[in-house]
Amino acid sequence: MANSNPSKPGPQAKGGKAPQALISTGAMTVMIITTVVSLRGLPSQAEFGIQSIFYYLFAAIVFLIPFSLVCAELASTYTHSGGLYRWVAEAFGPKWGWTAMYLEWQTLVIWFPAVLMFAAVSLAYIFWPESFDARLSANKIYTLVVVLAVYWITNFIAFRGMKSSKILSTLGGLFGTIVPGAILIILGVAYLCMGKPIMLAHESFFPDFSKIGTIVLAASIFLFYGGMEMNAVHVQNMKNPARQFPRAIFLAVAVIVLLFVFATLAIGFVVPAKDINLLASLLVAYNDLWAAVGVPWLGNVMALLITFGVIGQVSVIIAGPSTGLVAVGESGYLPRSLQKTNAQGVNKPILYVQAIFVSLLSLVLVVLPSVESAYQVMSQMATVIYLILVLMIYFAFIRLRHTQPQKQRGFRIPGGKLGEVVVAGIGILGAVVAMVLSFFPPSQINTGSPVVYVLIIFCGALLFFCVPLIVFSKRKPSWRNPKANFYPFDWQIENRRPSEVSKWSPTYQPTPAQIAGTDARILAEENGASPAEAEKIAAEAEKAYDGSENPQAEAYDILDKDKGTGA
Repeated sequence: MANSNPSKPGPQAKGGKAPQALISTGAMTVMIITTVVSLRGLPSQAEFGIQSIFYYLFAAIVFLIPFSLVCAELASTYTHSGGLYRWVAEAFGPKWGWTAMYLEWQTLVIWFPAVLMFAAVSLAYIFWPESFDARLSANKIYTLVVVLAVYWITNFIAFRGMKSSKILSTLGGLFGTIVPGAILIILGVAYLCMGKPIMLAHESFFPDFSKIGTIVLAASIFLFYGGMEMNAVHVQNMKNPARQFPRAIFLAVAVIVLLFVFATLAIGFVVPAKDINLLASLLVAYNDLWAAVGVPWLGNVMALLITFGVIGQVSVIIAGPSTGLVAVGESGYLPRSLQKTNAQGVNKPILYVQAIFVSLLSLVLVVLPSVESAYQVMSQMATVIYLILVLMIYFAFIRLRHTQPQKQRGFRIPGGKLGEVVVAGIGILGAVVAMVLSFFPPSQINTGSPVVYVLIIFCGALLFFCVPLIVFSKRKPSWRNPKANFYPFDWQIENRRPSEVSKWSPTYQPTPAQIAGTDARILAEENGASPAEAEKIAAEAEKAYDGSENPQAEAYDILDKDKGTGA
């Protein structure tokens, strides 16, 4: 997950139509590649040598491709604002839609300590000699100080708005990921052509599946490939999504797999498998590869560039999770005190909560035996939570195919019912297998007590899954922001349960007056009205709607009048 920014419920084009700016197949391919590709996780796969090719291909087939197709269908079908929140809530109701949105936010919050540990190790490698770098990067106190300092500094910078952060992120993406990635592959090819000794283990292409502890690290590839639920929302802006999007997916997958494979092998060329460190081996590989061509000092420059890239990435992403979370929270899922924004439009209360989460999670450095083991725990916990979200999206796809079979879809997974079963079946099976593997301590890393390792991941994932459910159970009508203009769900407009099959025709489009009536009924029910009273208020709102931009405002007016008359 190279560039993660949750789907933000934003302004919707009038009438619910998608913007008409077209995205070409090539542009969509580039968007997918830049979202997915990152250098941080390469060492964990270099551990497997030639077998890493199998894992990259396997994860692409059972995760990246099916998940991309499912997200594309959902995004092109449910084009109103909300992203994955809308997809899951259309299928199972607001409680689970809110939970899905929260889990995406939580995945990124857990991602911050992991990626900042990598930044701390990269920063250590700008010094000389390499033996000093290795000792410094393994020091837990040093890593904890860097993680907390960088995060809190970027957090305060985020209070000033996104303009400077976006510039830093763009430069960081170019000079901290793209350029170093290209250099790594070029150096690997040059090293091979020079006839230097190759450290790759002579393993078979297929792994030994009986040794679970040795293949655990491969489960993290699923998180490397994460983020498709963010790009899929753009599929409706393609001229012919049914034809173009599958092409973009397969082109992107081919490029992503090739980039990951060649970059991973380049590390394996110079770093023996037994010496692989999840955090430091990328930097060690740069040092050795540059030394092979006679300019070892450029390895320190690469460490500086990678550190810059990570800080740039964090600086722009730091406000992203809160933006999507608060936009959904305005629909009544967060206290109003957590919805406030400053003059720059930044939500400071959520950023403070987020920073406290990150600080507490970073303390795993204290209880685990090494920086590397702490990094592994954070990565696997994020993987587990992300895979829960992925499963929710798959189940939403299956439910919506059943409850809204006639709804027009801008892109539909080909193959009819068979295509649905194959794509969803493969995707669900892959996600479940990866989730189970995530709970096994890897044999390549000293993670301390296996019991402690499993308990941290299990209890952490369970706790974070329960948090949104607890918040939802405590919600109050006063939490809803009257100025929010969130389009109701189809089942709310049709006045049915999410599990019931829709009776709408494929071409049916609700009128704005119906939307105002639906908003009024929802508000009335939230404020304790009986079903009959809620229907009466809905009818009044539908009749009184005057064509204003915000049907919810009309609903509030009718509800206030109704309260005033004591109805």
